[in-house]
Amino acid sequence: MSLINERQDFSTIADLFLLHGSMQSPTFLDGRLCAGLALHDLSAEAWLEQVCLTLGVEQPHDEASAERFLAWRRQTLEALSGSELGYEPLLPDDLFSLAERAQGLKEWTQGFLEVLRDAGETPREAWSPALREALDDLEGIAAMEVDLEESPENEGDLFALAEHVRMAAMLLYTEQHPGKPQVESTDDPTHH
Repeated sequence: MSLINERQDFSTIADLFLLHGSMQSPTFLDGRLCAGLALHDLSAEAWLEQVCLTLGVEQPHDEASAERFLAWRRQTLEALSGSELGYEPLLPDDLFSLAERAQGLKEWTQGFLEVLRDAGETPREAWSPALREALDDLEGIAAMEVDLEESPENEGDLFALAEHVRMAAMLLYTEQHPGKPQVESTDDPTHH
């Protein structure tokens, strides 16, 4: 089975980081990836370079690793630009404690905001008030306390914050790429 068509999830990418000798969570880099795709149409080459820099390696461990890193980028881009609005940040799932999931969300948001800050004020001037407000809210998420006790209330709050982050990310991509997501069918009948 091709690696390219497999869904890249948090555990898959975290294992890939371990293979490269890194104990870091991939959430921070995923936040950077999402913002980079939205603001700069981050190329595959630039993405691989960023991954290697983050992991402190000169190049991916092997061809399969490089393919997985590129599949991660491709999967993110397809989700952000797709009409289903199915983008999901790469975050720890329910197998992790609430505190670990909150830490993942916080790190993702920090990575995302870092790219926005690096872009300066120019792109921000064109954003809608709704997007600016959504992104301002992310500052609070990036600074939140993460030592959450396991409770249905905290679980619900964390879910709501993750949903807010997800929507802000899609809104940023959509505003930076007018006309996308493509709502109409992309199956062109003339290509048969």
